[in-house]
Amino acid sequence: MSKVSYYTAEGLKKLKDELNQLKDIERPKASQAIAEARDKGDLSENAEYDAAKEAQGMLEMRISKMEELVANARIIDESQLDTSKALVHSTVKIKNQTNGMQMTYKLVAQSEADLKSGKISVDSPIGKGLLGKKVGEVAEISVPNGTMKFDILEITRD
Repeated sequence: MSKVSYYTAEGLKKLKDELNQLKDIERPKASQAIAEARDKGDLSENAEYDAAKEAQGMLEMRISKMEELVANARIIDESQLDTSKALVHSTVKIKNQTNGMQMTYKLVAQSEADLKSGKISVDSPIGKGLLGKKVGEVAEISVPNGTMKFDILEITRD
């Protein structure tokens, strides 16, 4: 069974654009590479042909996975989201209880995650630990070196 993923309109457009790039540009390039390698002679000893076929297989697998993502994608109307608890597309301000450091993260689908811009996946350990929490609660998150505790300071939508 496929998993439904929630996206912003912008995130879904990016996903569809990448899928179209793979289908319309990369797929013909892969076919061309196979044709060129095939023209070079004996296929049983043609490493270039084998490499081109393998690259095409990987590309087709990637296209298939992306088509599944798009088929199971749902757009979230962020204006209708509940701000009383952390959900997908919530912006959550947290404070590390150990060192007092404050961080702000937006919880997004895995394909939209970008740590540099403060977007973390709801499938990541921190994302999973924040889901469903309310302001004032403590999120205990298991990480490789133990458990981290974060105070939930603020939850917003933007």
